[in-house]
Amino acid sequence: MGRAAAPGGGGGGAPRWLPWLGLCFWAAGAAAARGTDNSEVLPESIPSAPGTLPHFIEEPDDAYIIKSNPIALRCKARPAMQIFFKCNGEWVHQNEHVSEESLDESSGLKVREVFINVTRQQVEDFHGPEDYWCQCVAWSHLGTSKSRKASVRIAYLRKNFEQDPQGREVPIEGMIVLHCRPPEGVPAAEVEWLKNEEPIDSEQDENIDTRADHNLIIRQARLSDSGNYTCMAANIVAKRRSLSATVVVYVDGSWEVWSEWSVCSPECEHLRIRECTAPAPRNGGKFCEGLSQESENCTDGLCILGIESASDIALYSGLGAAVVAVAVLVIGVTLYRRSQSDYGVDVIDSSALTGNSLLLNSAMQPDLTVSRTYSGPICLQDPLDKELMTESSLFNPLSDIKVKVQSSFMVSLGVSERAEYHGKNHSRTFPHGNNHSFSTMHPRNKTPYIQNLSSLPTRTELRTTGVFGHLGGRLVMPNTGVSLLIPHGAIPEENSWEIYMSINQGEPSIQSDGSEVLLSPEVTCGPPDMIVTTPFALTIPHCADVSSEHWNIHLKKRTQQGKWEEVMSVEDESTSCYCLLDPFACHVLLDSFGTYALTGEPITDCAVKQLKVAVFGCMSCNSLDYNLRVYCVDNTPCAFQEVVSDERHQGGQLLEEPKLLHFKGNTFSLQISVLDIPPFLWRIKPFTACQEVPFSRVWCSNRQPLHCAFSLERYTPTTTQLSCKICIRQLKGHEQILQVQTSILESEREAITFFAQEDSTFPAQTGPKAFKIPYSIRQRICATFDTPNAKGKDWQMLAQKNSINRNLSYFATQSSPSAVILNLWEARHQQDGDLDSLACALEEIGRTHTKLSNISESQLDEADFNYSRQNGL
Repeated sequence: MGRAAAPGGGGGGAPRWLPWLGLCFWAAGAAAARGTDNSEVLPESIPSAPGTLPHFIEEPDDAYIIKSNPIALRCKARPAMQIFFKCNGEWVHQNEHVSEESLDESSGLKVREVFINVTRQQVEDFHGPEDYWCQCVAWSHLGTSKSRKASVRIAYLRKNFEQDPQGREVPIEGMIVLHCRPPEGVPAAEVEWLKNEEPIDSEQDENIDTRADHNLIIRQARLSDSGNYTCMAANIVAKRRSLSATVVVYVDGSWEVWSEWSVCSPECEHLRIRECTAPAPRNGGKFCEGLSQESENCTDGLCILGIESASDIALYSGLGAAVVAVAVLVIGVTLYRRSQSDYGVDVIDSSALTGNSLLLNSAMQPDLTVSRTYSGPICLQDPLDKELMTESSLFNPLSDIKVKVQSSFMVSLGVSERAEYHGKNHSRTFPHGNNHSFSTMHPRNKTPYIQNLSSLPTRTELRTTGVFGHLGGRLVMPNTGVSLLIPHGAIPEENSWEIYMSINQGEPSIQSDGSEVLLSPEVTCGPPDMIVTTPFALTIPHCADVSSEHWNIHLKKRTQQGKWEEVMSVEDESTSCYCLLDPFACHVLLDSFGTYALTGEPITDCAVKQLKVAVFGCMSCNSLDYNLRVYCVDNTPCAFQEVVSDERHQGGQLLEEPKLLHFKGNTFSLQISVLDIPPFLWRIKPFTACQEVPFSRVWCSNRQPLHCAFSLERYTPTTTQLSCKICIRQLKGHEQILQVQTSILESEREAITFFAQEDSTFPAQTGPKAFKIPYSIRQRICATFDTPNAKGKDWQMLAQKNSINRNLSYFATQSSPSAVILNLWEARHQQDGDLDSLACALEEIGRTHTKLSNISESQLDEADFNYSRQNGL
């Protein structure tokens, strides 16, 4: 379609004479047709309502070109002497217009209608800052009127979906969220969902929602919801089908109640049973846990077995009396021998440390010796792990240590009040890593060197408490990475609760299932019967190198019966809780207290656990020996604090700043080596320079701290400086080097800080001081973003700017989504309190242009904000 400078060949704008010229053309044509003079017919072409500008009855509409078919743009106006189209700022040539004229019978005004065709080639050849557009310009004798601009676009629909729905397995009554992002298209494609090739009508099923960004949400999964789901996208050009996603709704089995006990059998036992049918597992659900059959001895006189006569009763009574008499005699002799002895025990043996008696004859002579030595690498999971110390194959009996035993009774107790050493200095070889069980020993004095095991520090749970009310606050477990945020208003007014938080430091109660490993401490918060009106934020550290490609991480909760149940996978969609996984911690929004932990199931061999490696040193009971203990523990602050606590009790010193080691789940073991020992000054005991730890011991090291011990010996007492390297490496994996440069004299040693003391000053903070965002500012943000906005600048944009991009349906269920998002921000930024980053996020949205950190105190309603800023809160 050609374009002219003006209809009839004029310049840029419409000449003022253009309507009159058109009128003359029209008049001349009419005169020729009628055979009369122009002056006689001219009045007929003049509008019957002088003084009226053209009014558009029909304006051009937006249009789409499908394939190669041109489209027609049309407009109609009255009264109008001429109508011309203008496209992209240029006049359309007069020859390309098709016009029609009629008379409006009601008003008697002339009505003119004009249309043009626009082709695909014209649109493709146009390269402008906006879409191809056209508008009509109509003239009357008083002036011109312009219509709306109509855009013309080429319609299309790409073949590939930007995101296909993914199949999943969900428990019954769980939430199903299938994501679908249709192909790019003009106009934008409309989405329809099919289940087993049948359209889904969400208006007829309140449990299904298909309105949220093309996603399909089933709030509570039913068995009937299992099937193949397909996302259909269509516009005026074509239809596209996504890949089908198979959804399986499964039912985990549960036990019926136990049956009544059976009749007592001749063997004095009765049985009861239960079946896994309430309900039975379906669609691949888990079978019931526990026993399906249980037996026990019959009691309450139901069965008497083995005593059939009075003679039998007399026989057993006599035997019992004999046993009692022998026991009394043994105790008496033992106590007598103990009271007559001036010596305790002189034993260096694993049996003394584990409480096992040496079963010595009471007539044994005092100068009897027992020879034992130990060599080879010694790797202990824990300094107090008695089972490992006695059962480990690393304790191999050799020779060259003489031990004098004075009292088998004292050895069986593992304690000595007096001791005298009778061996040679050069032959002292102790089990590496067990030196913490001995105090300093000198050959000529009688200082006890076998410490009573009961006096060693035992593992107890870490615990902290605080009283909180309506203003909320923050409860922090110092140096553990565990914290609890109670939002403002979570506790009703005029109420207050003593809230506690604890970390299990004993054997984990959670049982790993298959390849699943524990990635965090078990954290308990309570009281369990406390009810909050808005979710609280629990921060739990973890040791996983976060990657959805390699890990499937779950949040689990312990039930009142002591079992662990999965709350959700961190990648799941849920409206009951929310998990935000950061590189070193997981922030969980919850509405009920209890015991929680994170577990991980490696998807590939590239799944990585982050380990913290550290080396401690201390003098041994031999003044020439120096012991190194290398720890490899999960990279969580609480795991390392446990190591630090044990080392403090043993007198150990941290020799190098701990480092991070990435340990792959590739089943290859860990090697720990001592390198570059200064010659002629130090030597390492034979066969201990390199030690290897099996993969399973490291991968599941959350059970107890894992460490390997090395024993070094000085050639002369004048050597006080030690320098060496500790290499920790995984076969076919990563490695770390710890550089040891220290003085073995405590007075000359430079102390290395165990922890930064940032979170240990105020374990419990209440009221405004506990929060980084002043309350008045927080209220303004919530009032602004909780209100939906047509431009999208609402709480969803606030979440996106704070890197919260998934499971937004959780926030949609909250009374104030913005408040919950800010609570999550508070939990993530409890250390840095980076208000500038929040202000920048708000500026990007366009809601504020003032940084929160620069707001003057006169603008704040909170009197304590100045205190908060000065103290970094």
